[in-house]
Amino acid sequence: SFNVRKVLWLCDELGLTFEREDWGRGHRPTTAPEFLRLNPAAQVPVVLVDGLVLRESHAILRYLAARHAAEPLYPAAPERRVRVEQWMDWVAYDLTHAMRGAFLGGQLQEPPWNNPWFVDQGRRDFTRCMRLLDDELAGGSSYICGADFTLADIPLGLVVNRWFAVQGFDKPALPAVSTYFERLSERPAFLRHGRNGLP
Repeated sequence: SFNVRKVLWLCDELGLTFEREDWGRGHRPTTAPEFLRLNPAAQVPVVLVDGLVLRESHAILRYLAARHAAEPLYPAAPERRVRVEQWMDWVAYDLTHAMRGAFLGGQLQEPPWNNPWFVDQGRRDFTRCMRLLDDELAGGSSYICGADFTLADIPLGLVVNRWFAVQGFDKPALPAVSTYFERLSERPAFLRHGRNGLP
């Protein structure tokens, strides 16, 4: 799962040990009663930490980074933290919606996302978002929030990996995004959980 990989990547960056159970597509169904007790939305990931049940990938990222005081991954200063969070939220809303059409519908042909109108719109939206990202990165920053790798680069890195993996439509050249992709690829955790052959 795209969202599970975000959490795995962060755990790797933080050096956290964990026990992993696979649920969802290709594994045990998330509609099983024991899973629904943890997450009534029937979605992965779910993380259990000292009796606390966490769900929603970006909330999990924020919690783990805050719990482990992971500066500069998740800056304490509000004016720096908000920049990280706004990029994370942009991925969660704008980009996730676009990828449903472009990837789930267009590449995997999964109903109901494979409606031709929805696929076409998703591809246009995905392209528009990636152009915006390219413009932002063209300013010369190493990462999306500046010189430091932050939590925002985790969901964005997985989006960029998917952008290069998804097929079936013409994509513009995005030189700043390509440079960013290669820079992220210098991180072993990204190679394990992002650029690992999965879209």
